[in-house]
Amino acid sequence: MFSNHYHFVAHSQFDQPAADSLRAMLGKLHGKTAVWVNRLDQAGRRKVWHNYRETRLTFEKSYRARLNYTHQNAVKHGLVPVANQYPWCSAAWFERTASPAQVRTTYSFKTDHLEIYDEYTPSPDW
Repeated sequence: MFSNHYHFVAHSQFDQPAADSLRAMLGKLHGKTAVWVNRLDQAGRRKVWHNYRETRLTFEKSYRARLNYTHQNAVKHGLVPVANQYPWCSAAWFERTASPAQVRTTYSFKTDHLEIYDEYTPSPDW
């Protein structure tokens, strides 16, 4: 999670061939967090989340590479030296709950050839 975007990698329900359940869940998440953020900023009905992109991952290698990218994103942008130190990322949770083999495997996937839109410049105040 960053000030202007976030990356989210998830599994849809096993009994659904498409990501329909995720789309509904993200719609609720965006609605509730937009109201909350606007209340914090006293910004009325400002549009908070936009430019939603969805990619259906059908290969385990694609899933693992994007999960690694998502976890390493704060490191890429220079916010922390190690992914699990960024408080708004699931890397620390993943490292605690996944098996050591799953963590090693996921973190071994290269991310430099992924085509993921990620325009973000950290604030100097960080």
